[in-house]
Amino acid sequence: MAKFVVTISREYGSGGHLIGSELATDLGVECYDRNLVELAAQESGFSTEMVDEMAKRPTDSFLYSPYIIPGALPLADQVFLAQSRVIQDLVREKSCVIIGRCANYVLREDPQCLNVFIHAPLESRVRTVREVYAEKQLDLASFITKKDKERAAYYNFFTPGEWGDRRNYHLSLDSSIGFTRTARVLKKYLEEFLGEKPQ
Repeated sequence: MAKFVVTISREYGSGGHLIGSELATDLGVECYDRNLVELAAQESGFSTEMVDEMAKRPTDSFLYSPYIIPGALPLADQVFLAQSRVIQDLVREKSCVIIGRCANYVLREDPQCLNVFIHAPLESRVRTVREVYAEKQLDLASFITKKDKERAAYYNFFTPGEWGDRRNYHLSLDSSIGFTRTARVLKKYLEEFLGEKPQ
C-alpha cells in the first residue's frame, strides 16, 4: 500500500484542523498542527512562543530583537527553515496529515503529497468559530478576516505562491457540507490520487 502525506491549508473557521484530525484518525496516521510548533522549537533552539509568533507576523522578522546576530539569517527565516526540516523528516518516516505551515510548498517535490485547501462561506465560519471554537469576540466576521490575513501574510512571505490560489493545491473543498462529510470526500479523493488504498 502507498505511503502518503496530506497537507491542509484552510480559511479560519472552516474546520480544517477538525477535518484533518478526523481524516488522520480514520486512516490511522498522525495529524500535525500545533505540535509542529514544539518540534520546530526543538529543532531551532528557539522557544515555542517565538516560533508561534513568527507564524503571526513573519514580515516583522523581529528587526529590533536582541536575538539577531550580524550576518545570520533573519529570525523568521531561521524558524521557517527549522520547521521545514521537521516536516521533511516526518514525511520520510511515515504517512501523515499536516495542517498549515506552508507544508504544500515545503513538500512540493513529493509525488505522494496531496495538497488541499479547505474553505467555507463566511456565515458558516462565523457559526463554527462561535459554537465549536467558543470564541468570545463580539465582531466575529472581523476577527475571522484578521486571522485569514495573518495566514495569507505568512504563506505569501515564505513562498512564491499566493495563499488560497487554486493552482497551489490539488483539491479545494467547501466544508459547509459538514466536517465529517468533507473528511470522507477527502479520503475518497486521496484513494484516487494514490491509485490505491492509502497505507
